[in-house]
Amino acid sequence: MKKVCFITLILFLGLIFSSPLYAKTAIIIAHFGTTVPQAITSIDNITSRVKAAFPDTEVRVVFTSNIIRSVWEKRSRNPKEWKDKGISEEILFTKNLLSTFGDLKSQGYKEVIVQSTHLFHMEQYHDLMQYVDAIRSIRTIRDKWKPFNKIALGRPALGTVGDVYPYRDDLKRAVKTFANDVALAGQKGAALVYMGHGNELWSTGIYVELQQLMRETYPEVKTFIGGVEGYPGLKDVKKSLGHYTPKIENILLKPLMIVAGDHAANDMASDEDDSWKTVLSKAGFNVEIILQGLGSNNQFADLFVAHIKDAAKASGINL
Repeated sequence: MKKVCFITLILFLGLIFSSPLYAKTAIIIAHFGTTVPQAITSIDNITSRVKAAFPDTEVRVVFTSNIIRSVWEKRSRNPKEWKDKGISEEILFTKNLLSTFGDLKSQGYKEVIVQSTHLFHMEQYHDLMQYVDAIRSIRTIRDKWKPFNKIALGRPALGTVGDVYPYRDDLKRAVKTFANDVALAGQKGAALVYMGHGNELWSTGIYVELQQLMRETYPEVKTFIGGVEGYPGLKDVKKSLGHYTPKIENILLKPLMIVAGDHAANDMASDEDDSWKTVLSKAGFNVEIILQGLGSNNQFADLFVAHIKDAAKASGINL
């Protein structure tokens, strides 16, 4: 009798823990990535904030850039060198999105939230969305053989297209996270200039809108935003700076990027003739560089935590 009861209990528990209510859930944080070791701190900070917010949920990190992953793959052949520099195995052996989905499938995870850390709905987020949609679209004759029960995609920091989560609301939330930058610029009597990545394929008008919202929210400091690619660019920012009255003399220059990686170090802060620092300095401005990615800003990093919660709720995933 005891044996029958024990077997019945085991079967009952098996049914419970294999049901959708108890499906194993994982979060994949999808970064573009960086090859600059010092810039990894921004990625690590986002990861730690997500893990702290969802302590009972498995969290994985992927880099969406094939080029960046190939660099880390070569570095991983000498792991001690990089671990001694503070690089975690999570970064050193990071995988692509498809491999990570495969690992999660093999390990019994049935619900997955992919959280993009891209800035807005541009080329990189579009491609990530296509990958997620492709995996989500898999259909099997019997539902139990589907690789995953539910897959959700969290929107970028500054939002995405559509009316479910109006991007203007996301912009307003993001602007609040820049208060410390504004305060520092105010202390230094400087204009606040952000250099984003930009995009050559689609409009980067989101920068213009973000700039205007910054000026409305923090009128005490003039904010300028441009990108390495697309409009507005460095020439546009330089022209706007020169047209202000009273004359702007000091500039606090920061990357509008998740990490202060290669673009920040070279395109923005280097001594090369075409860097933002050099061009603006030659134009007569006193330029101070802050080499820190947005991911190192706890308030900004927590935008992704909020977007994970939204994606989970919309997809019926319990966290």
